[in-house]
Amino acid sequence: MILLALETSCDETSAAVVRAGRVLANVVASQIPLHAEYGGVVPELAAREHLKNLLPVVRSALAEAGVTPAQLDAVAATQGPGLPNALLVGLKAAQAAAFALNKPFLGINHHEAHLYSPWIAGSPPAADFAAFQPNISLIVSGGHTLLVLVESVLKHRVLGGTIDDAAGECFDKTGKLMGLAYPAGPVIDRLAESGNPAAYAFPRPLLHEANDDFSFSGLKTSVRYFIRDHPALLDDRQSVCDLCASVQAAIIEVLVKKTLRAAKRQNVRCVTASGGVTCNRGLRQALDRACRQNGLALRLAEKSLCTDNAAMIGILAEQKLLAGVPQTGLDEEIQPGWALT
Repeated sequence: MILLALETSCDETSAAVVRAGRVLANVVASQIPLHAEYGGVVPELAAREHLKNLLPVVRSALAEAGVTPAQLDAVAATQGPGLPNALLVGLKAAQAAAFALNKPFLGINHHEAHLYSPWIAGSPPAADFAAFQPNISLIVSGGHTLLVLVESVLKHRVLGGTIDDAAGECFDKTGKLMGLAYPAGPVIDRLAESGNPAAYAFPRPLLHEANDDFSFSGLKTSVRYFIRDHPALLDDRQSVCDLCASVQAAIIEVLVKKTLRAAKRQNVRCVTASGGVTCNRGLRQALDRACRQNGLALRLAEKSLCTDNAAMIGILAEQKLLAGVPQTGLDEEIQPGWALT
């Protein structure tokens, strides 16, 4: 089976070609420079960029894979969750392509696709995936932080999620308070390497609660008041590095400890992590260290597959089609608030 997948849920336009569990091409056009001027994603601008970038990205992916539209066996696209105007571009384009080619179409949940991204690289993902079931999956991005028990292929259960601010949102908003460039997450990650993570004490929200939920709004507020009371710190580079390291340490401790706690409670032997914040070097190192200490296998999505990409959409869509999951109607609409269950 050769499948074309599209992803336009936020500010990356991506197209991928997948065959037999392998990614033949995964092309991504980022909009970060466009939105940096505004300190965040502007939905209307994102949709316009998707309209401009989609055809060139699809043509590039097909050319890289050495595939013609006539050779495609199916088409898939992100149906939700995401920005409504952005989702519309990819979903309707994919539905139109499926109609024109008379091929099956599947609308995919973006978060469900993240569950499969750690298994894309290397050997066929289905083989590796099956060998490490069940597992606990941490999905951590700008808009969502989720802990999911993955019991088997296409079978999962959400254990907990974001109550207010997600981890990535906390990174970006605290970075904005410090006057850092957008997106602030990678900047904080870089500056934190030269900082002291114990320099300033910040709260670890819900760390000692018995649930699997996450809340980072209190941490963001704590940083706001700290900066208000110590404005001179922002004029000293080392103090800024210490502040970045301290904020990052608080976020990472919550993510890692709650993930490991869930893994122990569910008696699994594997942990996976995906989503944009999984690019954070401190988080990757902390998860690796914690899993080694607790005898758990760890699969981290490759950094190129942590952020929004069509490869994970295609891999999941292929698994669903092979399992006989019903096709998505060509008249179905986007689901901006589609929750993973």
